Amino acid sequence: MNAAPGPVADAAAPLAPFDLLRDAVVRDLAWLLFSPDLLRAQPPAGVLARLFETPAEEAATIAWLHALDASPDGLHRHIAASRITRLGRYAECLLGWFLQHGPAARLVAANVALRRAGVTLGECDFLVETASGRRLHWELAVKCYLHAGAGRAQLADYVGPNLQDRFDLKLSHLLDHQLPLSAREEFATLGHRGPWEPAMFLKGWLFYGATGSETGALQDAPQIDPAHARGWWTTRPDWPAFSATQAATWKVLPRLEWLAPRRYEASDASEPSPETVFVDAATLLNQLERQTGPTMVASFVCDEAGRWIEQSRGFIVPDDWPRRGQAFARQ
Repeated sequence: MNAAPGPVADAAAPLAPFDLLRDAVVRDLAWLLFSPDLLRAQPPAGVLARLFETPAEEAATIAWLHALDASPDGLHRHIAASRITRLGRYAECLLGWFLQHGPAARLVAANVALRRAGVTLGECDFLVETASGRRLHWELAVKCYLHAGAGRAQLADYVGPNLQDRFDLKLSHLLDHQLPLSAREEFATLGHRGPWEPAMFLKGWLFYGATGSETGALQDAPQIDPAHARGWWTTRPDWPAFSATQAATWKVLPRLEWLAPRRYEASDASEPSPETVFVDAATLLNQLERQTGPTMVASFVCDEAGRWIEQSRGFIVPDDWPRRGQAFARQ
């Protein structure tokens, strides 16, 4: 059984490929490529996307990321030109940049719309060709779901923070609608020679009740990859007791900072000073008084080099969110 995760990361955990990168956008790209999948494979239709055909491609990608980290201006211009406001669109732009410039699979086309009689049936996110000639259709999604079930371990218990999305419904849409698009008869008329092998590219974070009073000990739903990225959630009344156990300062994370764990370099002049960004737990709660929905926050500590390192992240939710979340999970 897996209890709700503790808020502080394991300092002894091995470094991920994105941990030593300095640039925030490059770190987000590396996280997208190397973070754990949210789901296990769901055969026969739900194959997981695999970015690298060989260990050499993976090693070359890590070296490429470090070179990009040293000179990220081109990537920054690409992101700025896209005028991104949505997290999913941000992830699409990052993956598209990698497929156009990275040392692994090559981008054939992106956002390929399939229409019939003027009606859009759907869009294929990415058509990709590997070095060996395999032609792949990837459907990308980046999701943050909160576990709202009272001790249950079902995919329906993972719900979007604003209760407009549910993990089981998202998976059904991927399996039943998005992934089969490239095999439809109409797709062959678009000029992209197949056949295409569809696969899910599903990344993100799952958040569990921090105090145990909402969820208690629970076992992951069987579809979920046990290695998935984890966070916590807590209600506003429970926040003072929860935050009192943490020797950390806090920061609200805007939506476009929901990918890689955040790290702020002391020498990064583009970031606001710590005095204007990081606050104590009581001040953070006061900042959220006028917020009507869940807010993602993260805890930080300052290391010996003056860098602010994210230790954990989670959502502070309104008092009635657990009740509404459970009701939404059972609809």
